[in-house]
Amino acid sequence: MSENPILWSATEAELKASQMHAFQLRFAAQLGQPSGFSNFENLCDASIAHKEVFWSLALNELGIIFDGNCAPAFEAGAEFIDASWFPSVRLSFAENLMRPMPETGPVLIGHTEQPELRREWSKSEIFAAVRALQDILRAAGVGTGDRVAALLPNAPETIIAMLAVSGLGAVWSSCSPDFGEQGILDRLTQIDAKFLFLASDTIYNGKRFDLAQKNHHVLAKLPTVKAKHVFQTLSQNNLAALNVASLPQTPAPTFERSPFAHPLFIMFSSGTTGAPKCIVHGAGGVLLQVMKEHRLHCDLRAGEDLLYYTTCGWMMWNWLATALASGVRVHCYEGSPAAPAADSLWSLVEREKISVFGTSAKFIASCRTQNLAISKTYPLKELRLVLSTGSPLLPEDFDYFYSHVQAIGSRIQLASISGGTDILSCFMLGNPLKPVRRGEIQGRGLGMDVQAWDSAGRPVRGEQGELVCATPFPSMPVSFWNDVGRARYLKSYFETFPGVWHHGDFVTLTPEGGVIVYGRSDATLNPGGVRIGTAEIYRQAETHPLVVDSLAIGRKRADDEDIILFVKLKEGSPALDDQMRYELKRRIREGASPRHVPKEIYAVAEIPYTVSGKKVEIAVKRIVHGQDPGNREALANPDSLDLYKIYQI
Repeated sequence: MSENPILWSATEAELKASQMHAFQLRFAAQLGQPSGFSNFENLCDASIAHKEVFWSLALNELGIIFDGNCAPAFEAGAEFIDASWFPSVRLSFAENLMRPMPETGPVLIGHTEQPELRREWSKSEIFAAVRALQDILRAAGVGTGDRVAALLPNAPETIIAMLAVSGLGAVWSSCSPDFGEQGILDRLTQIDAKFLFLASDTIYNGKRFDLAQKNHHVLAKLPTVKAKHVFQTLSQNNLAALNVASLPQTPAPTFERSPFAHPLFIMFSSGTTGAPKCIVHGAGGVLLQVMKEHRLHCDLRAGEDLLYYTTCGWMMWNWLATALASGVRVHCYEGSPAAPAADSLWSLVEREKISVFGTSAKFIASCRTQNLAISKTYPLKELRLVLSTGSPLLPEDFDYFYSHVQAIGSRIQLASISGGTDILSCFMLGNPLKPVRRGEIQGRGLGMDVQAWDSAGRPVRGEQGELVCATPFPSMPVSFWNDVGRARYLKSYFETFPGVWHHGDFVTLTPEGGVIVYGRSDATLNPGGVRIGTAEIYRQAETHPLVVDSLAIGRKRADDEDIILFVKLKEGSPALDDQMRYELKRRIREGASPRHVPKEIYAVAEIPYTVSGKKVEIAVKRIVHGQDPGNREALANPDSLDLYKIYQI
């Protein structure tokens, strides 16, 4: 049994009212078990063992609009990546997101750090704008299979542009404007885009940034781009600028229905260890997988309000946009999560009566280290679910959430979720049928054959292992762009365990089916031949009242390695001294084990992060070993890497 205490669980009434409960009864009936499944683990096991029945039922029960026959649901191939899903189905991603939009009221709401710049788009306005953009795209020669790139912030116009592109059967790929020019070019020069969407300006941390010069420089180095469109993202005039008045009275966008695996998105890996991988995702796999997560795991319902703090360079933007298929109001936020105040996002959640709020583990940890008493200021009565991803959510952050964010009398589910750009969805996440336990992800995603394997390729429970998915799933990439012979695709996921998807996370599956993530496998420490996840060290180090962040690496010595810990101290803290080093080592020894204790501890001014909020252990490790750290343009704060050069061996 798990020793982690239960912090939340659905009431019997909530459980029976959930969409997952209703779905599992229908699924059980199809399998000849009219009484249903005894628990979520049995349901999950059945969804894997009977994958064709499960995914066919999901395709129909989630209300996905398609032509053709859902049988066969699955066709195996010679290799894991040759599996084919719903080969007889044709659908339009844009149609599935736009048809369910509510007929009245706002559908897309745009926010910045300045509340007065709030903007709304109704269904009729979105339809008109999509139609107008499709005319512009057609005039530029954009058609099925062509790539369209976007250098845009998380604004309603970005989602509208994506709908226009996908409706034509073209392929969408986006970067965030806060990427450096080289980081943008490292991505977009690989895909030969024909059209480019740009923003005139953006806001971050109280400052307006004019993007004209960056846009000019990027365009000059993208010779395949034949035309562009610029959104005035901080104004109200984009609908008028599209000249929708000249369109027919009831403009109808094009919804090109294509095969299930038709390319929809090209996603980019973080690029911290080389050129970003161009990962191609199919329309059907993304739609089916993410709708399953929204409707069954998050219990997302038509009429609810969803806000996810993300940028357009992170897969959570695609995940957020796909929520339109469930008839929700989608809130887009552009800017810093801590401007003009540290609790600004919580203020927005309260003001807009958000039902489901998504953020990063880093954001929740930042609220904890600042000791923000959210519940004393914001009742958050409409909020029922908070999602956290990007990195492991520490047990102390679960404690903080239920003591300082959830107000007395509220019932908010805190769901840590984990997946990645590689699958544009989750391997494990929350669900309404299981309790939330301190420090754990609630469980596997339905239909996802998630296991932990030891180094010999044997499944393990209750101990640390490599995260694998042992059988194919609909949202696996269609391909990598320009990947001759699929060499890069195979190397990325199938080199460690041939024929089985190896994701690169170090995890434990608990006896009850919960999941604990310790960090990336390639950042795992190995002192004395014992593998240690970096998250275990961060958990202990960041409980120190003066430590706001930390990063651990392994530094080689002879045939072994030492753990080196870097800590960022609170502003105004005294300098790191031997007494504080002793205290940190004591906390790590007692809270984890003697093997987790670092050999050396150093104070640094910044911890490097990717633009999606992940710590960059590998780049720091390379610097310490006198090697090239890799692609700096993949980082949110690339200059921070220079701070580590003084620790080279």
